[in-house]
Amino acid sequence: MKARRNGDVSFWWDQLGQPVPRAALPGSTSADVVIVGAGYTGLWTAYYLKKAAPHLRIVVLEARFAGFGASGRNGGWLTNSVTGGREQYLKSHGRPAAERFQAAMNDTVDEVIRVAALEGIEAGIVKGGEFTVAYDPAQQHRLERAARAEQAWAHTDVELLSTTAAQNRINVAGTTGAMWHPHCARINPAELVAGLARTVVSLGVELYENTAVSEIVPHRAVTVRGTVTASFVVRATEGFTAGIKGLHRTWLPMNSSLIATEPLAASVWESIGWSGRETLGDMAHAYMYAQRTSDDRVAIGGRGVPYRFGSKTDADGQTPQVTVDALREILVRFFPATKGARIDHAWSGVLGVPRDWAATVGLDPQTGLGWAGGYVGTGVATTNLAGRTLTDLILGRSSSLVELPWVNHRVRAWEPEPLRWLAVTALYRAYSLADRAELGGRRRTSPLARVADVVSGRGH
Repeated sequence: MKARRNGDVSFWWDQLGQPVPRAALPGSTSADVVIVGAGYTGLWTAYYLKKAAPHLRIVVLEARFAGFGASGRNGGWLTNSVTGGREQYLKSHGRPAAERFQAAMNDTVDEVIRVAALEGIEAGIVKGGEFTVAYDPAQQHRLERAARAEQAWAHTDVELLSTTAAQNRINVAGTTGAMWHPHCARINPAELVAGLARTVVSLGVELYENTAVSEIVPHRAVTVRGTVTASFVVRATEGFTAGIKGLHRTWLPMNSSLIATEPLAASVWESIGWSGRETLGDMAHAYMYAQRTSDDRVAIGGRGVPYRFGSKTDADGQTPQVTVDALREILVRFFPATKGARIDHAWSGVLGVPRDWAATVGLDPQTGLGWAGGYVGTGVATTNLAGRTLTDLILGRSSSLVELPWVNHRVRAWEPEPLRWLAVTALYRAYSLADRAELGGRRRTSPLARVADVVSGRGH
């Protein structure tokens, strides 16, 4: 079944209506801070900086329009995930530091909700928690192990649910169990990013759209429309970082795709449940993610075609039919009552993946270069923490945020092509084969997935 609309940036922007473009940079200028990228990272940074230091001249440069990238295309999970896992910081920083990071992420979910309410940003926010299901023996084994591991940490608040309890909340066909935690909210991502853009402009931040930055060097952001010179230059380009001169191998642009159904009938929702509006995921290796939207659709996503040779990124979210079919298959397998539902929209976007799959935020005081990103799909909340952290770093403030273990974390670059494409393509092929074997009856995690975890750098 073909989607009624394919691409056009995203379903969220199609609902909201793409914004009238703001003016482009009129020529070379100077500022106190220039931020490259008007997604969540750039806008949160501008917001907190302007609130803390209203006298600063802050310029934001955006290649297309605010929220054109992952911020306006994601699955709408405002969740507390520490990108890459807390365990990676045990050796370098110790357990208390890793647990403080988790507590900070919990607080970040509530901070986004607080600011949205304060600034009058309607973003369909419902804090229903994050619900993760298993539906075959291997997944159930991983689910139970994951829940026990989470429960051994402070601030995780994970509950393990039986088959019956899981089905009573969200009736996924074949569910064997689930885990849930309260630190997650469903949002409409485009409404949030559009509201943030309006808010920072109202505070006096200068936001220039249709102004692509070609190069970032100490104290300068270079565009064809002019150069902005500033004491601090913040790179907030996430999945589009590879397109900037000298940064081609910094973060790999990973593709993720979604579909959205038509609004589903009340009788369908009666069979599914999902009245708590939790975000929904699973324990597959090539995992899915979903939400029940404000207007009672299912928006469901997964990796699709994970990587394009040469770190290429798409323009408007056009999605291959094979990916649409694969996501629809997951939808109907989860919820058989949706078999006849129309697919109203399909779209894709890119997210930034560092070589060790761990997000980072930092500032070099010598060059004035700041950065944040590499969220690997957990950026809806993490971007807010990044914006507050960058604010403290730029203003030279000592705070608990600047002492979190991800601050100034560095990682090696990705391999050159064709090694990068071969590796990523093979990894996701292995994950897909592992999922297929487990669905077919394999009772423990496939060795293919274990090897892929180690090779990818995801296994810490």
